[in-house]
Amino acid sequence: MTTGVPAGTRVDFIDALRGFALLGLFLVHMCELFELWWANPYPNATHEAVFLVFAGKSYALLALCFGFSFQAMGDSALRRGDRFAPLFARRVLILLGIGWLHGLIYRGDIIIVLASMGLLLIPFFTVRSRALLLGLTALCFAGPLLLVRIAAGMQGADWANAPPLFANDPSMQAYLHGSFMDTLRANLWPAFVQKWSFFIEYGRVFHIFGLFLVGLMLGRSGWFAREHSPKVHAVLVTGFLILSIATSHLAGSVAGGEGYRQYVPMLLSGWAALAITGLSAVVFHALWQLGGRGLIGWLAEPGRMTLTLYIGQSLVFVPFFYGYGAHAWSWLSQEAALAIGLAAFAVQALFAHWYFKRFHYGPLEWLWRAATRGTRDIPMRKTV
Repeated sequence: MTTGVPAGTRVDFIDALRGFALLGLFLVHMCELFELWWANPYPNATHEAVFLVFAGKSYALLALCFGFSFQAMGDSALRRGDRFAPLFARRVLILLGIGWLHGLIYRGDIIIVLASMGLLLIPFFTVRSRALLLGLTALCFAGPLLLVRIAAGMQGADWANAPPLFANDPSMQAYLHGSFMDTLRANLWPAFVQKWSFFIEYGRVFHIFGLFLVGLMLGRSGWFAREHSPKVHAVLVTGFLILSIATSHLAGSVAGGEGYRQYVPMLLSGWAALAITGLSAVVFHALWQLGGRGLIGWLAEPGRMTLTLYIGQSLVFVPFFYGYGAHAWSWLSQEAALAIGLAAFAVQALFAHWYFKRFHYGPLEWLWRAATRGTRDIPMRKTV
């Protein structure tokens, strides 16, 4: 079973969905001032609206696209007669290195997390049991570590009732007031540990792997390559909408507390984020198939150079917000941050459209591809 996409053909929908995820991730980063908002969090309608739509959902959409691309690349490797496992392992190890370097600049890097989990995905390329894949996906989405922790906490286990490691942030003062070298030192270890604590203890590593598997299964089924009736989309949208409302209401109605009680809202909010992610993906696909490509199709070009733009965003805006740069965390409002983010992404999109009229790959995408294949003999510039 394959993706149903001819060899050498890009799936524009996946590029556009990845571009939408990149937009959402960037707006979240802007509204949290590239994480410095958490030094002094305060209620704000703009912040809450952006987080409701994108926070915890944009990285999830990237994970879904990652799983689909994994299956598509595997199909292409089989058609060429290449051994896929070592090729993909080399690809994600290079991506892991890129993510580690990016993480020295910005703690919130998601690349290293996706790459690390991507290594675990390799054995599943040959797994053909849909029941096994669905069962493992359901287990990942359930949040097994949080469920175990809550159950153990109810029994009085000290480790389960302890606060999460990421609750303590030893790096924030370096970001707010330190030098560039202070930021590098913080990101080299204490912030690195805290970031992984967040992804593990919040259950996001499990969600990411589950979304990988969903993307893989959607790719195998050829779902994105087929036309679907409006009725199919209506049923899916209705189902995900009901699930989103129910889980969001449940997450909002359960108060946290000390001990294991602090982990209950984490579990429920994770389920709500997954439901809203599903709703977003289905609505996006319905718009794409039912005549809305003119509205969302422009996101495909940014989606084709996600790696370049994602790292470029940090290179520009981390110095803008951090203490060693413009110190904007201390004077920029949420509304202004959102406006700047929208304007900046519009510039990135225009650049991507201009760029892909002349080149086949984004700059970092080309380097990544060349390093994976061990050759520079990969066409970059388009010929007339």
